Amino acid sequence: MPLHSIHAWMAAAALATAVAAPLARAAEGVDNPGYRSCVKCHDETSEVPVLPILKTRHGVVADPRTPFADQACVTCHGPSTAHLEGEGDAKPAPDVTFKESDARTGNQVCLTCHQGGAQMHWAGSVHDNENVSCSGCHDTHVAHDAVLDKSTEFEVCLSCHTQQRADLFKPFRHPIQEGKVGCSDCHNPHGSTSQGSLVKNNTVETCYTCHADKRGPFLWEHQPVNDDCSHCHKPHGSVHVAMLNTRGPWLCEQCHSAGNHPSNAYSGTGLPGANRPSGAQQVLGKNCMNCHTEVHGSNHPSGARQTR
Repeated sequence: MPLHSIHAWMAAAALATAVAAPLARAAEGVDNPGYRSCVKCHDETSEVPVLPILKTRHGVVADPRTPFADQACVTCHGPSTAHLEGEGDAKPAPDVTFKESDARTGNQVCLTCHQGGAQMHWAGSVHDNENVSCSGCHDTHVAHDAVLDKSTEFEVCLSCHTQQRADLFKPFRHPIQEGKVGCSDCHNPHGSTSQGSLVKNNTVETCYTCHADKRGPFLWEHQPVNDDCSHCHKPHGSVHVAMLNTRGPWLCEQCHSAGNHPSNAYSGTGLPGANRPSGAQQVLGKNCMNCHTEVHGSNHPSGARQTR
């Protein structure tokens, strides 16, 4: 037999062995008594159907990493002997329902597999400390888990975060409701090392993932930009253009408080036709930004004051 044929045969044999083991294990998982008993009651007509889970990643029986390759329903819900043997309305609940008052009971089951990657900071995270259950956000029994889809993720998040829901109805906001930006683009709901469970170490690094043109470095820096974007912007929505915390010149004057230009406390009295027309150019339109257009930083040799 030619050498290349021998190599091909050995490779085919190795592949067959690699595939056979998980398939055999998967067959044992699908055929376990717990699964057969579960589908007798929890079919497509049940108030609590389980068959759709076969269309999810958890139900891929040929993958040895999944619950269904082990003991199917029993892998996550426990042996649940009393539940399996009970009858009628008096049937006890499964050992683990994922609806316990203490969310740690069900979460611990999920964490037996989901410990690394994005979940590595779950312990001690805001959601963990608030006793939020994994099943409170995820639906593992359906093929389309809403929280994993950017176009529907916000609906799950906003069911608790009502202040952010209100902000998303303001005129200037990120296009979250349109599905162009997801909550998880900025936040890691499983916890992180930064304040606000941001995906990066701080606010500016998180914002720079999209707003790279504001990153710099610039010849003439504007210090608040390097410090924290939220000094000037409300990321979830604002009634002011560009999601500003407040309109200028009052926004700028929170820092620029010197007694000369550009820090005079201009007001509506300086509008054309008012009693004091002297301040008109500072309060029309974008006010301070009428002249200082490069507020995020400038590379122009004469841009020391972010005017160009």
